[in-house]
This record gives sequence, C-alpha cells and structure tokens, in this order.
Amino acid sequence: MNDCDKRDGAPREGEPILTCDNVSIRYITGDFKEIGIKEYVMRKLTRNYHVKEFWADRHVTFTINRGDMLGIIGTNGAGKSTLLKAVSGIMVPTEGAVVCRGKIAALLELGSGFDGDMTVKENTYLRGAMLGYTKKFMDDTYDDIIAFAELTEFQDRPFKQLSSGMKSRLAFSIASLVNPDILILDEVLSVGDGAFRKKSEEKMRSIINGGATTILVSHSIPQVRSMCNKILWLDHGRQVTFGDDVNGICDLYEKYLADKVLPEIPAGGVV
Repeated sequence: MNDCDKRDGAPREGEPILTCDNVSIRYITGDFKEIGIKEYVMRKLTRNYHVKEFWADRHVTFTINRGDMLGIIGTNGAGKSTLLKAVSGIMVPTEGAVVCRGKIAALLELGSGFDGDMTVKENTYLRGAMLGYTKKFMDDTYDDIIAFAELTEFQDRPFKQLSSGMKSRLAFSIASLVNPDILILDEVLSVGDGAFRKKSEEKMRSIINGGATTILVSHSIPQVRSMCNKILWLDHGRQVTFGDDVNGICDLYEKYLADKVLPEIPAGGVV
C-alpha cells in the first residue's frame, strides 16, 4: 500500500481524493542495447546516436471523489496500465501532476512480488509486508485471506506449484481484505473461474459501499457498466472522454470497436 507522490492528508468535504492534472508520460528509447557501450560512446561523439520518443499517455485530466469507482477503458496500447503506474507512484509523470489524499493498494501485475520456492503462507506474509501491513494485522487476517482465495488446502505448498489462477486469487485476496483509501485493479476481476469472478465483484461492491475509491481497468464492458459510476476512455495515450455517463460512453466505445471510428465528443462529455 503506497502513498501518492503528493499526498495532502484525507480529503476535506467536497475535495477530490485523486486528481490527474494534464498527465503525460514519455518513454525514451535508443539503440544502446544493440550497439554496446564502446559504439555508444563513438556515436555520441560523432552525434550519430538516435533517440526515439514515445508518449504512452498525453494530457490526461480527471478527478474522482471518495467512494467513486472509476472504470478505465480502451484497446490494447491505449495507455491504461501506464497511467495506473503513475497514479500508484511507480512512475513519475513527464508532464503534469498526480495528487491524491490517502493510501493506495494497487494490483497491477498479480504474479509479481512472490517467491516461487516459498510456501503459500510465507508468500502471503511476504506480500503483506511489501504492502506495508504489520505482522499483527497479517496474523489477524491470514485465515480470511486464505479462505477467500480458496487456498486452505494449498497453504503449505510451494508457491510455484500453484496455477496462474490460484496465484491471482491470492494476490487479489491480500489486497481486497484490507481497507485502502484507493484500490487499483488492472484486469484482476477476470481471474479465476466464474464463481470466483462473481465473488470478487461482490467483494468490490462491499469495498465501494464502505467508502473506498476504486479504479478498475477492464476489457469487460458489462462489468464496467454494472460496477462503475465514472468512466475514462483512452485511445493511443489520448483522453477521448471522461465523465459519469457510464452507459452513454460505453455505448460509444462499443460502436467504436465495431466501426473503428472515434466519435467527436464535446468538451462537456456525452450528449
């Protein structure tokens, strides 16, 4: 669980819990890996070294309040996961600013942060420590975490013996059975079988009803329609629209998936 780069304490009445202000994120690539350090120095001296810029996100602006559930939609390469890394503090925006007021728990890469040779129980405590939870807290919640992940019979097995679905369920369970101010989920509600997906959605609704703010990246438009009250649409790093007309924006997005033509949306949103 992480603080954002700029955290001003709990939001006051009517104050956003998260603000992205003109956020742009740039990757710079070159041919260093292919040519080696000697050739790199020579090319730098002769000004023959080429650098490429790639903007993963460009001028993204939105605000959400405590209790909101924001759905982020867009095709592959839209910049969704990169934006989440900036929000969670993993990356610093090249331009613009991210301001949040509260603790963040982020599930971005469910398989990361675990040791394959350690047991499921040991990995549960390890992930908890990485998220900033105390040992007492983990002692008190461990049984609930394992039960929710449906791994009671596997807790003494090496983590590497679990299926990818089991690993994802454990990571989801560890993050969701706590009380973050902001919970970030990148395609994690699609893990497991149908029964677990239903259970995870129900858990998310209970977290939302408890006042937490949630950001969900999902390719499941029905899931976004049913769970989110705000929506952000990205396309090739650009913000298409942001607003609270979730169904209207989802309708336009599904039409775009069919005809591949981006709609012209007024500044005020969907009309």
